[in-house]
Amino acid sequence: MTTQKHGIFCGIVPPHVLDRLAQSEDPRHFEPARRTLEHDGVLRTRRRITALRATVDSSAGAPSDTPQRTIYDAGHVETLPGRKVHAEADAPSKDATVNRANAGLGATFDLYLKVYGRHSIDGAGLPLNATVHYGEKYDNAFWDGEQMVFGDGDGDLFLDFTLPVDVIGHELTHGVTQHTANLEYYGQSGALNESISDVFGSLIKQYALGQTADQADWLIGEGLLAPDVTGKALRSMKAPGTAYDDDKLGKDPQPATMDHFVRTSRDNGGVHINSGIPNHAFYLLATALGGHAWERAGNIWYATLTGGELAQDADFAAFARLTAASARALYGEGDAVQAVLKAWSQVGVPTA
Repeated sequence: MTTQKHGIFCGIVPPHVLDRLAQSEDPRHFEPARRTLEHDGVLRTRRRITALRATVDSSAGAPSDTPQRTIYDAGHVETLPGRKVHAEADAPSKDATVNRANAGLGATFDLYLKVYGRHSIDGAGLPLNATVHYGEKYDNAFWDGEQMVFGDGDGDLFLDFTLPVDVIGHELTHGVTQHTANLEYYGQSGALNESISDVFGSLIKQYALGQTADQADWLIGEGLLAPDVTGKALRSMKAPGTAYDDDKLGKDPQPATMDHFVRTSRDNGGVHINSGIPNHAFYLLATALGGHAWERAGNIWYATLTGGELAQDADFAAFARLTAASARALYGEGDAVQAVLKAWSQVGVPTA
């Protein structure tokens, strides 16, 4: 079992979006964004401690096939975990946010167990804890190394962060990566870290809805943006760069291919931007194979993440080569391998 050594905070809303909002002249936008950025900076330090602690606390005995969920209410302050408001055996809460958080934890647990045989985030039955109503108009959701945390959003640009189940799945998958390949959160390995969370976040949504690859919207965070925002979601795996184009949020900067790879020192070397490239490769693979994306395409990505061969500093090409090897090991020399190679070729990542 590995530990997250870098203490990096991975919120679902990219920092380039929050940076832009923090420079707005409208207090409805800049005040929540500045508070969120300030809190996130503190949480980067906190995560360095909690992530290390989380990996030491392993479950005793055989892990259960049912989740162990606990929901806390922060009461709009920044203290974790907050007041306990829902346990696994409790009836549904009167608070819809609590119920959505609980359901999202369960949907994530279900995909990993029923499809990949993984018991919770650490593979050993780690209890799933979440805190809702975190901070005042807090515009983010995150995994802090041992639990989920959800802001309510500012209500003007971002709505409640428990609304999209793929956001919950995305953040919990950072925990899966933490306990497996532990990809460094910088440059291409950091973009892979983000992309893997998008991939499995989308698969969790598709599994919960029973969708095939051609039925899925391939959006990350659909339903999170407020009605007045010109956009559909935070990211699009089908068409990176098209998720939003708004006068307040700016334009989605994600590239779909290496031809438009963004070189920057911001956002930990563009981890939320260049993740569009491996995201699009997975979309191309899943739609080429057809059927349920969590099956063959998802199996290939999961085997690559958990197989023990993926280096912490892996770049796109190294990951691509390993996905081809995983496809070959799982399905032999056939259409799956060819689809993997073609998908990476279409986004400009070499596999030779």
